[in-house]
Amino acid sequence: MARIPQVADTNVCVVANRPDGASLQCVSKCAKALRDIVAGGILVLDDDGAVFAEYRRYLSLHRQLGMGHLFFKWLIDNRYRPDRVVQVSLAPHAVNRGEYADFPEDPTLEGFDRDDRVFVALSRAHPQRPPILNAVDSDYWHYDEELTRNGVIVIHVCGTAHYKPRLA
Repeated sequence: MARIPQVADTNVCVVANRPDGASLQCVSKCAKALRDIVAGGILVLDDDGAVFAEYRRYLSLHRQLGMGHLFFKWLIDNRYRPDRVVQVSLAPHAVNRGEYADFPEDPTLEGFDRDDRVFVALSRAHPQRPPILNAVDSDYWHYDEELTRNGVIVIHVCGTAHYKPRLA
């Protein structure tokens, strides 16, 4: 069976550690998504280390271990194994400092969270256009149609029931 690469937004790891505000069902689904990657999946990261640094910032291994922390430990152990972690080069945007050339030049995505644009750029820069795993970040839900139109698939690990409509 072919393994499909995946991009995992940091919020999936954070929720898998049982933070306040997420249902136990959501925590369980996030933990399962991470276990699936650890058990034989392929994670996509940027080769400059921006996503790794964000994971490190939110997943300190000095706290009580949750599945998000165990996932980060797995990543530390497997970061340079190309059969488990694929590192993609992201070109900087020609004009906008801190942005990525692979983020869609679509005016309908202007309001998309700047911090999450790296995950969208990763998906678009990889030749297989891997899906992005999202737990609770409403921007992925609010911009789902626009992202899909631009070739980005988002898997809403926890479903969509807890998202509020975007105000126009």
